[in-house]
Amino acid sequence: MKKDETLKSLEIAKIELTRFVETAKSLISGIDAQDKVLPILPRETKFGEWFYSDGQKLKALSNNPLECMSNIEQLHERLHERYCEIFDLYFSVEEKSGFLSKIFKPKQKVLTESELKLAKEKYVFMEKTAEELLSEIERLERRLVAVSEEKINTLA
Repeated sequence: MKKDETLKSLEIAKIELTRFVETAKSLISGIDAQDKVLPILPRETKFGEWFYSDGQKLKALSNNPLECMSNIEQLHERLHERYCEIFDLYFSVEEKSGFLSKIFKPKQKVLTESELKLAKEKYVFMEKTAEELLSEIERLERRLVAVSEEKINTLA
């Protein structure tokens, strides 16, 4: 594990975090988001793949309390849950089989006023979760910056 690669993984996490929030905001605002179908499971994201592999090694750092990693994991999962709640309001989740169903993305539906209100409420919770997650990731970044490259290399 290298310090610069680890910090880059955390930077990717912040970009993905912003992407999730912006995609949800685009849906609610009626803007056709470029890529509405984002990974649903936290482990399917670039950050999730890193977090559940190399990221777990950071638990061994003396200046990184275990609750930091636990908080990041819980907030990351909650962020995906919040996104799914909003996504499910806009897209039918019919299970279709066959070759063509894998090619076409789900069709966006027009929400009723009450559904739109609910989506906006869910977005507020998503935004708060994203802020909390970003804060935890930034704390982890500060801890990593404070640790020598040699200490991080020993975690490999």
